[in-house]
Amino acid sequence: MARESMEFDVVIVGAGPSGLAAAIRLGQLNAEHGGELSICVVEKGSEVGAHILSGAVIEPRALNELIPDWQARGAPLNTPVSADRFFFLTDKRAIRLPTPPQMHGEGNYIISLGNLCRWLAEYAEGLGVELFGGFAAAEVLYDEAGSVRGVATGDMGVDRDGQPKPTYVPGVELLGKQTLFAEGCRGSLTQTLFDRFKLRAHADPQTYGIGIKELWEVEPERHQPGLVVHTIGWPLDTKTYGGSFVYHLENHQVAVGFVIGLDYQNPYLSPFEEFQRFKTHPRFRATFAGGKRIAYGARALSEGGLQSIPRLTFPGGMLIGDTAGFLNVPKIKGIHTAMKSGMTAAEAVYAALSAESGGPREITAYAERLQQSWLWTELRRERNIRPAFRYGLWTGLALSGLEAYLLRGRAPWTLHHHPDHTRLRKAKEARKISYAKPDGKLTFDRLSSVYLANTDHDEDQPVHLRLRDPEIPIRVNLREYDAPEQRYCPAGVYEIVTDEETGTPRLQINAANCVHCKTCDIKDPMQNIQWVTPEGGAGPNYPNM
Repeated sequence: MARESMEFDVVIVGAGPSGLAAAIRLGQLNAEHGGELSICVVEKGSEVGAHILSGAVIEPRALNELIPDWQARGAPLNTPVSADRFFFLTDKRAIRLPTPPQMHGEGNYIISLGNLCRWLAEYAEGLGVELFGGFAAAEVLYDEAGSVRGVATGDMGVDRDGQPKPTYVPGVELLGKQTLFAEGCRGSLTQTLFDRFKLRAHADPQTYGIGIKELWEVEPERHQPGLVVHTIGWPLDTKTYGGSFVYHLENHQVAVGFVIGLDYQNPYLSPFEEFQRFKTHPRFRATFAGGKRIAYGARALSEGGLQSIPRLTFPGGMLIGDTAGFLNVPKIKGIHTAMKSGMTAAEAVYAALSAESGGPREITAYAERLQQSWLWTELRRERNIRPAFRYGLWTGLALSGLEAYLLRGRAPWTLHHHPDHTRLRKAKEARKISYAKPDGKLTFDRLSSVYLANTDHDEDQPVHLRLRDPEIPIRVNLREYDAPEQRYCPAGVYEIVTDEETGTPRLQINAANCVHCKTCDIKDPMQNIQWVTPEGGAGPNYPNM
């Protein structure tokens, strides 16, 4: 059965903040100049927002530029930040520290990013943008000259062995003069573009974090709307980068989460268990007493900053948002930078296509415009703070303090990153970590957590977590690292089980549990696990994360 095709001027892959901001800006430019560019956005989640997860505190700078009257239009920014707290934790104490200047929350809002994206999607549709939810872009399409000409969505109704079922429907080709990739952190199609066009040839390796989040309804007397709390220190050791966030939203809801840099060294470390342990700290456990956990999710985030940004353009397309790595880690904010990248890309695309007489080409003006924007200035100022923590907590605090308070981005040097998977030590060199059993009230296990993520995958579809070499999990990972995939996955996807017939261990992949965080694709020490898009609409269904 042949694939159908649809032609547009601009195809955008991903309905996150960068993709939707790009679509809206293109629609606005159409309206302002009487243009007729056709725009489509394809989203792998079952609906816009279903796969969106972030803390989140938004700095509304980019939103102010994109939609100046967003308040009058009812954008879901309902809880302004009222207070900041920053603590260093020991196992018993919470020591108040000055809030770093870039983390001050005045003028910002605590939000659900999923709900903001749903609102942005409605706004985009009002400008004539076509949105296709529940369709995963699974393949990049190229023309005879090697330029990107669009993407193809994945086939639907394929069984576990790759054979068509009675419900089989082939994917659709979405063709565009320019394709904007807004897949978010560690985008699967973006990884293929890196290789094909050598986009990372002059950039540092990207470094990542894993963010794990829960949403709670708490007792009214424990709720402080607008309060923003961040911590460093316990339960992590001083060699491991990470910390927590606790954000008090509206309606007696509290978002709590933990982020751990994926350059951690101990193969016995479990980010999920560290997060559960954090909630037991005396300073925070009272917040959740009598409360109810209502949502759970996890997502990797790009932490490399300016030095890890790849080449952003190539013939026929460009990279925007966190798929390119625009998160400002020291500020713990990336929505405004993602949106600004999408808006800047849209303006460059509109100018080029309005004047274009030939076929798809590389629109280098996008990168040039970005480098003249406040986004680039902001990331350059913060570039040395995240890599400073590679030397440990205390050195990292000293160096980042020097950068934040004295140098302010003017240092004549730039610190660099190393690939996260190369940082993992062998099991024999590491200290085992003992984690307490969950109590089911404050701390929980993975499976009950995945249930709250509303994860849905058809059991009879091809496994979207692929092993390049099926022998490596036992021959290398288990033998040398004690199978760290059992611990770094926050959804219980990977298990070492013993074969009943042979008595030998094997890796079992519970792909239906996957919450699409991408951690396995990043942290596997042999880079043997490849995450590819499952059937469209599959994965978590976050209500308001």
